[in-house]
Amino acid sequence: MELHVVINGRKDLAEQLYQQLRAAIDCGRLAAGAQLPPSRLLAEQLGISRKTVSDTYALLTYENYLIGKIGRGTFVTPRPVKTERKQGAQDLACAQSLARWQALPAPLRHPTLEGTLRYEFIGGATTRAQFPQEEWRRCTQDALRRMAQSGGFYSQPEGLPALRSAIAGHVAFSRGVVCSDQDIVVCNGAQQALDLIARVVLEPGSLVAMEDPGYTPARLLFSAQGAQVLGIPVDDEGIQVALIPDGVRLIYVTPSHQFPLGMPMSQARREALLERARELGAIVIEDDYDSEFRYEGRPTDSLQSLDNRGVVAYVGTFSKNMLAQLRLGYAVLPPAILAAVIKAKQLSDCHTPTLTQWALAKFINDGCLQKHIRRCHTVYAGRRERILLRLQGDLAPWLEAVPCTAGFHMAALCKVPVNIPLLLELAKKVEVGLYSLHHFFHDSPGRDGLFIGFGAIETLDIDPALDKVRDLLRQIA
Repeated sequence: MELHVVINGRKDLAEQLYQQLRAAIDCGRLAAGAQLPPSRLLAEQLGISRKTVSDTYALLTYENYLIGKIGRGTFVTPRPVKTERKQGAQDLACAQSLARWQALPAPLRHPTLEGTLRYEFIGGATTRAQFPQEEWRRCTQDALRRMAQSGGFYSQPEGLPALRSAIAGHVAFSRGVVCSDQDIVVCNGAQQALDLIARVVLEPGSLVAMEDPGYTPARLLFSAQGAQVLGIPVDDEGIQVALIPDGVRLIYVTPSHQFPLGMPMSQARREALLERARELGAIVIEDDYDSEFRYEGRPTDSLQSLDNRGVVAYVGTFSKNMLAQLRLGYAVLPPAILAAVIKAKQLSDCHTPTLTQWALAKFINDGCLQKHIRRCHTVYAGRRERILLRLQGDLAPWLEAVPCTAGFHMAALCKVPVNIPLLLELAKKVEVGLYSLHHFFHDSPGRDGLFIGFGAIETLDIDPALDKVRDLLRQIA
């Protein structure tokens, strides 16, 4: 890699080189410890004599900007970086827009490895201990071989045909989704799928209806695109369809495992929602994020499988049933918006990385995904059962579980007044990560309670963690 130095003309060559190297070190562009090219190589790059480069290196070494190490080369020495004041946000014409973005909260943001607590009940996270590393490594090696045989061109924005075909088979088998590979767009996680659909459906001022309480990152995403988001209350059958007003363009729901409370949407409510969407000419986003893990009762059909008018965009993710770090999701789109979403995907990021696409296609086709889901189902079922027993036992004076049959999080509502912010703060001090339900409410009155994820916490850690929670509740409730 060439060092960026520009020599103009044939005069003062040593001075030009000296000033540029010194300025690069002063501003930090050449960081402490960075190795400079050998004098012969840099001279060839710049078209100047080697002596000019050697003399400049010697002068900068004398001034303690550089240090020569015998047998290794020339390196930048550590020194304070000189910085000049740059434009602040308030100095820019876009200051108001920047302030609006900076004011957005960061809900459900996962902690860094250094900031992870001993007992973590965060939602949407899985433990790496359950992930089949060897199978995934084998699939990744196969993907590398396939990429080595390719022509080095950009891939299709909608995703590799092999992965789209594998996803179509998987969602048809596991969720009853009616689709072909031509209906699918591969995305960088479900969040990008939501973003792409919103880009082509919404305009500034458009009305969006979504469950309340609901998935806060989706609400913030729609609001950031200029939409007016209306929170529609939920009851034990799901979103109250009769309260969706006229003029709505987009309806966002989680019918199989309502986020964050957990109950499924009833059949009657699903049919009413589809009819209301048809009346409005609205697109329904069905976010089916973790319903492959079901513990009680008969499986429910996806909302998309009931849609015979082409109004449902089915969004799925592999972050929940595999690893969040993979950032792989997909959307099964109705014909009316498919071409527009593919154009938006191409303009947004061209395409999702093909290495992970090839690996995931093989992972699915070889049956590894279904085996992994079955293994995780057994583990999650045990964790869920353990938490429910505690909520029905020594935690029952304060908390009551909301009935849910799928996923790997649950909600627990307060039965008596509890200072939830204080509970969360005290829990952190004893290495327990707890999360409040209150942040998921938008227009509806918030309810006090806990959002309890059990994907990341190990089974043997649940009882010690809940012992600490019980002791804290005794202190503050």
